[in-house]
Amino acid sequence: MYNINFDKPIHVHFIGIGGISMSGLAEILLQKGFTVSGSDNGKSSLTQILEEKGARVFYGQKAANIIDGIDCVVYTAAIKASNPELVQARNLGLPLLTRAELLGQLMKNYALPIAVSGTHGKTTTTSMLSHVLLEGNLDPTISVGGILKAIGGNIRVGNGNVFLTEACEYTNSFLQFFPKIGVILNIEEDHMDYFKDLDDIRHSFRRFAALLPSDGTLVINTDIENYEYVHDGLDCKVVTYGQTTDSDYFAENISYDELGNASFDVYKKGSLFGRISLSVPGKHNVSNALATIATADAVDVPFDVIARGLSSFKGTNRRFEYKGIKGGVTVIDDYAHHPTEIRATLTAAENYPHKQLWCVFQPHTYTRTKAFFHEFAEALSLADHLVLADIFAARETDDLGISSKDLADEICRLGTDAHYFSSFEDINEFLKTSCLEGDVLITMGAGNVVNIGEMFLK
Repeated sequence: MYNINFDKPIHVHFIGIGGISMSGLAEILLQKGFTVSGSDNGKSSLTQILEEKGARVFYGQKAANIIDGIDCVVYTAAIKASNPELVQARNLGLPLLTRAELLGQLMKNYALPIAVSGTHGKTTTTSMLSHVLLEGNLDPTISVGGILKAIGGNIRVGNGNVFLTEACEYTNSFLQFFPKIGVILNIEEDHMDYFKDLDDIRHSFRRFAALLPSDGTLVINTDIENYEYVHDGLDCKVVTYGQTTDSDYFAENISYDELGNASFDVYKKGSLFGRISLSVPGKHNVSNALATIATADAVDVPFDVIARGLSSFKGTNRRFEYKGIKGGVTVIDDYAHHPTEIRATLTAAENYPHKQLWCVFQPHTYTRTKAFFHEFAEALSLADHLVLADIFAARETDDLGISSKDLADEICRLGTDAHYFSSFEDINEFLKTSCLEGDVLITMGAGNVVNIGEMFLK
């Protein structure tokens, strides 16, 4: 593998520079004095920020974008082997790195790299931990998979010895990392276009845990079935959190305010550690907060600092994000695209003030929709009314004979009001005449479904 010397800046080109993670890495290199270029399909707020900071961004991907002077090309798992820029880079013999390989190399430059992994909750937990580390004046470098207001984007370049990042299991990219502290939030079936089954996924998380050095720390959720398998035989320190009282960190006396935000007592090794009040809704965020507390405590952040940091966290974009009110209807947007995430979000919404709960869901990829068809139907049935948009294909071209209409029909069969429309415009027209004052409307999915809520508000 090609290794970058971060003390000797070079010209790095990113294929797909506008992605949330790629743009963050590009920004880090820019701040370290590198020359950065890249390409993406279209202009976005992230590419505009990079251009303002000195990157050269090409719109549309073509061989001519591999200009003279490029020393290394970085690409993501979404880039196909036939991509014209990737083909050109190979033809020219340029060194190639995946996004994960570059991120792993960056981590080596910090004394305390922290990687947050899990099927769900990575962005929220990384964001919570960001608030805590900032509150503790640790001056961390942060790479998060969402826009976090506290750092003014998805990246922060600090001068401290802490590097905090999400660690995604898709294509085993997190196995390219070099964490000192590794966090595992949960392990469930997902990305079944890559993994064979749940055992295959569990094996990957065990390999991730095995990356930790003997003086490293694994923070793991005891709610994971047979979680001991993940760390059995490893020589790193293991810290647990979860719902059971035999976890190192657990919550008791959970209560919710009028917006569904939780407060709870934290116990450490069976003794009261202190009380936490969150500014984000849902029981799932109690679990995310426990992971944050266990990790922050592992780096000796005082409890009062942890409590203040967690209280100051009011969410990231697309995670139960309040968008506005129109005609007395509150619009919220959420990134949930897996049945477990959907269930958590809709359960949290039950504690949010509303008359009727409307959900507009855009399934993400045919593979995921087919693999979890019945689980999607059951989770979505927690809403009072469902509207289905067409499946967001992302990287896929084969529809596998599955459609959003099929999902709407199954939800109706389960007894929940569900509708399917083939265009965002038709969905918006239906919502304008169906949602009433006092209702809550949640747009949900990992694609561009957020646009429907914004159309409604206009």
